Amino acid sequence: MEKKPMTLAEALALEKEFVAPNYHPLDDVILAKAEGIFVWDTEGKKYFDFLSSYSACNQGHLDPRIRTAAIAQLEKMSLCSRAFRNDMLGPYAKKLCLLLGFEMMLPMNTGAEAVETALKLARRWGKRVKKIQEPQIITCEGNFHGRTIAICSMSSDPDVYDDFGPFTPGFIKIHYNNIPALEEVLRKNSSQIAAMILEPIQGEAGVVVPDRGYLYQVANLCKRYNVLLIIDEIQTGFGRTGKMLCCQHEGVVPDIVCVAKALSGGFYPISAVLASRKLLQLFNAGSHGSTYGGNPLACAIAMASLDAIVDDKLCEKSAEIGECFRNKLREIKSPLLEEVRGLGLMNAMVIKQGKVRAWDIFLAMRDLGLLAKPTHEHIIRLTPPLCISLKQLGYALRIIERALQSFPK
Repeated sequence: MEKKPMTLAEALALEKEFVAPNYHPLDDVILAKAEGIFVWDTEGKKYFDFLSSYSACNQGHLDPRIRTAAIAQLEKMSLCSRAFRNDMLGPYAKKLCLLLGFEMMLPMNTGAEAVETALKLARRWGKRVKKIQEPQIITCEGNFHGRTIAICSMSSDPDVYDDFGPFTPGFIKIHYNNIPALEEVLRKNSSQIAAMILEPIQGEAGVVVPDRGYLYQVANLCKRYNVLLIIDEIQTGFGRTGKMLCCQHEGVVPDIVCVAKALSGGFYPISAVLASRKLLQLFNAGSHGSTYGGNPLACAIAMASLDAIVDDKLCEKSAEIGECFRNKLREIKSPLLEEVRGLGLMNAMVIKQGKVRAWDIFLAMRDLGLLAKPTHEHIIRLTPPLCISLKQLGYALRIIERALQSFPK
């Protein structure tokens, strides 16, 4: 007998009593079910999901192929720790490396762990190969790489770092999408710099898309000054921007890449760091690890997730539908809509700052059956699952248009 979902009031009361308030979700929507591009709340109301769990559900919610693979592996073994070898890690590592074009990978669980892994690898390379006593790492203003102490130390967002010091030293912050700023830092300090880390599109900052050619110039400068380039593809990877990796739009192959989120299709925390064999072999037994990293269940899920992206041509679909989406958004006649920006199906609407906030428009969209993500006071991120059809997109666009036009001019 199927268990009856909790009421909104019951779920809300339990969360408020027992869960730390480190997020500020809606109080009047408690989600209970998901499938494909839709989610349902405890009251049975259906919504378009235009957040996709921060792009973890690129393949759509509960993709049946990934679910089947997960169940099959659960019936055999879920965890054995890396103290022992398992029969799923090798095939998974090969599939991921060949798909993304790297020689070797290191399996972890969360995006923040992947970033921490990349930072450790860059620092070890800086000390052992470049012979830097205290390796520095360049980061960009407006970044979001997670919320660990080291990553807080890289952040320029007070919500992320406030009162969490003392911070980890060794980071140099420069403006994003600013080649002269990078050139100046490298010219003055390259002998002390091990790496630069950046997002190819800044997601949490509001889907900030850099100028075309920016990543290519960054890669060339890093190579010229013998500095590793780390690209965080945790939100942008696996088809979100129309390519398997966003950096591929400019033909950039970073020294180190971090992936997570859609690597699992939304089923399980799975992340990885990919690099050359020469780089990743700087790690030795005991220098880094994770009890759950590379566990058999994660490997089975990740392989099915990757197959779903390839088999359903989600990269190509994201590129095609994303362009259509932006064009249609720009056709909406609303004085509130200042800018539409994005790449593939990673998009955002910038709302003119005034009496109507992004949050107000988000609430109007919610009432009409679409959930998205306001970012800051004036940006709404729009990132549906990549399996959305053009017909479904049309329905969603009408909701967005009605929401924008529901406010007085």
